[in-house]
Amino acid sequence: MGLTGTIPPQFGNLSFLVSLDLSYNNFQGELPPEFTRLLRLRAIDLSFNFLSGQTPQLLGDLEDLRMLSLENNSFSGFIPSSISKMKNLEFLNLKYNNLEGNIPIEIATLQRLKQFSLGYNKLNGSNVLSILQRLGLSSNMLSGELPRSISECAQLQVLLLFQNNIVGTIPREVGNLLLLQYLDLGQNRLEGTIPDEIGHLHNLKELRMEQNALTGSIPLIIFNISSLEVLSMWNNQLEGPHTKKSVIPDEVGNLQELVGLTLYLNNFSGSIPIGISNISTLRAISLTNNHISGKLPSTIGKGLPNVEGIYLFENNINGVLPCSISNLSKLAVLELGGNVQFLSL
Repeated sequence: MGLTGTIPPQFGNLSFLVSLDLSYNNFQGELPPEFTRLLRLRAIDLSFNFLSGQTPQLLGDLEDLRMLSLENNSFSGFIPSSISKMKNLEFLNLKYNNLEGNIPIEIATLQRLKQFSLGYNKLNGSNVLSILQRLGLSSNMLSGELPRSISECAQLQVLLLFQNNIVGTIPREVGNLLLLQYLDLGQNRLEGTIPDEIGHLHNLKELRMEQNALTGSIPLIIFNISSLEVLSMWNNQLEGPHTKKSVIPDEVGNLQELVGLTLYLNNFSGSIPIGISNISTLRAISLTNNHISGKLPSTIGKGLPNVEGIYLFENNINGVLPCSISNLSKLAVLELGGNVQFLSL
């Protein structure tokens, strides 16, 4: 509604208030301490304002709160341990603030907490909670290794840890998170190979591991995840299977729901697999800056009716551009530069 100014302390007189939604306004300043009187509150949404000050300790007094969203404000300081008093809390969203320090271990006592978003702050540490459905800690300063105890988070459907300082290898135990739909470990400092156990995540829709130092090949079992829509592993040191002659195996054609395939800035060599032409849902293919050779398969213009972008520049592709590529009616970008042996039409 475009409301401005500070939140009036008179709100504390609304002793029967159950839900308070002041989101998407222009409120500024700190929360009034009179909020502690609102003992019947079940939901608070103050997101997308200009509120500031320390994360209020007083929130711990609201023990019946189910939902708390302070997203996109300017709260600073530490997350108060008093937040653990809210035993009924199910949804906690504090992302896009200026919070710092460790994630208080006391949060692990919130047995009803299902969604927990702290992304885009300045938090560090690597505490893992076992009762969540969604864990969003992207764009912080989390460090250390991804703990094997992550497998205890059996209810997780979303795990977002991109843009942190997580090191070491990806633990095989991630494969025990059988309900996982979104896994994003991009922009960290992970190394080693991708564990085969990732292929056990049969509900996975998005798998992102870009901008790490991963080596070896993509496990073949991952190409059996029929629900996969996005496979993004660009800017690593990955290569194709040594037993195959193609950049990735023909089994990629099993991914019948795949929309985006981004594997650029790796060490893939060999030819483009014919199986890629079987994915009618594909919109974007990016294999730029690899060592791909051979010809463009003639089938590429027959089985990709939805493709909008094909990015293959800086490789070793040769031969003639297949005439079938004219069938790609939705194609907006075709990048083949830097293939010195390419003979055009």
